[in-house]
Amino acid sequence: MNDSTLAPVFAHIEANRAAFIARLMEYVRHPSISAQNIGIGEVAALLEGHLQALGMAVERIETAGHPMVFGQLGNDPARPTILLYGHYDVQPPEPLEEWLSPPFEPTIRDGRIYARGVADNKGQHFAQILAIESLLAVKGGVPCNVKILLEGEEEVGSPHIAEVVRRNADLLRADLVVTADGPMHASGQGTIVYGVRGVASFELRARTAKRDAHSGNFGGVMPNALWQLVHLLATMKAPDGRITIDGLADAVVPPTAMERAAVARLPLDLPGVMADMEMAALDAPTDRGYFERLMFHPTLTINGLHGGYGGAGSKTVLPAEAVAKCDIRLVEAMEPEAVFAAVEAHVARHAPGVQVVRQGAMRPSKTPMETPVAEVLRRAVEDARGAPVLEFPSMGGSLPDYVFTKILGVPAFVVPYGNADEANHAPNENLTIACFMGGIRTGAAILTALGDWRG
Repeated sequence: MNDSTLAPVFAHIEANRAAFIARLMEYVRHPSISAQNIGIGEVAALLEGHLQALGMAVERIETAGHPMVFGQLGNDPARPTILLYGHYDVQPPEPLEEWLSPPFEPTIRDGRIYARGVADNKGQHFAQILAIESLLAVKGGVPCNVKILLEGEEEVGSPHIAEVVRRNADLLRADLVVTADGPMHASGQGTIVYGVRGVASFELRARTAKRDAHSGNFGGVMPNALWQLVHLLATMKAPDGRITIDGLADAVVPPTAMERAAVARLPLDLPGVMADMEMAALDAPTDRGYFERLMFHPTLTINGLHGGYGGAGSKTVLPAEAVAKCDIRLVEAMEPEAVFAAVEAHVARHAPGVQVVRQGAMRPSKTPMETPVAEVLRRAVEDARGAPVLEFPSMGGSLPDYVFTKILGVPAFVVPYGNADEANHAPNENLTIACFMGGIRTGAAILTALGDWRG
């Protein structure tokens, strides 16, 4: 791909800068909060209209929860097919008092658009839609077949996407999947992510008596439910940071030499990260690199520990019930079912009276960095960004990429368009206008590059 191929497309994108920004702001003005079932149907209908305007064949895929919106443009077997994934649902905006402007009244301040969902994920998949529109306007077509799948339940754990992908495997079949989601590196360099960690969430519930008791009258007699959980949790992770649940990490696939080399090239201002978070030290184990911790190892996190009294002053109570909420981040090739089984066996051995309650789970995903089409993506992102691309073997968080790599059996990549400080899931979520416009250019470059690829 040469500069003359993309130059008129990029010129069109820049010429429509004000219009594209205004259209994004109009889009994010509409709430679509999956956890509260607010605005879902309205926004799904808006998306159907956007895709139909591109000439796409559009279908609403119903689920037991919120619908997905699917569009297809082109069906030439001689051309490669890309599936673009995104999600139109957003997080609840609370706490509202911490927003500097109302979350669904998009506002521009200092070159950023502030609104709930503007970065996660509406602004990013809308940039993909505008990339298609720009190619159609300038070139009269898109040089590859394009499919787009927009989910309405990602923010509640994507509970129905696996079923939808299995049921619609032929409809969704593609040569690769690209997701525009999450933040780029803090340097602002273009980024390609080859995998995601999975997650398995669970509760540990202890009950030692029918009710709380006086800590004097029953202290030393009635077992303390909180202590029971504290002792159990201490058997699950050692002070040196090792997770001590037998069998938990047996399936972990160690990083390849190519993945380690990619991580070694990633810029890192560790003192800056620690200062920003006001951390005095990194978590144990101390012998692991920063990115190695986020990509190649499972974690065990206590999300919350509840029981007894937590109000003002003191209350000499002996808790009869306690709950620990936990999650384990999974790396390739851990499976949630095996992880839950390992946790249950550990608890049965160390604290047989404690109940394990399984919550949500998502499998990890990994696409090999040597996958041939990855080179096409690298060149395209560099053409759009004008700088070498940064490559992450995995991200620390979770996305439902496993439905593409493990159900459809195709390579899946995350190419984020958001700024590193986008504050997704938090008050004052934002997307810089520069990132939004760069995302449109990147989307156009990827689609153009795929037109020349023959896998």
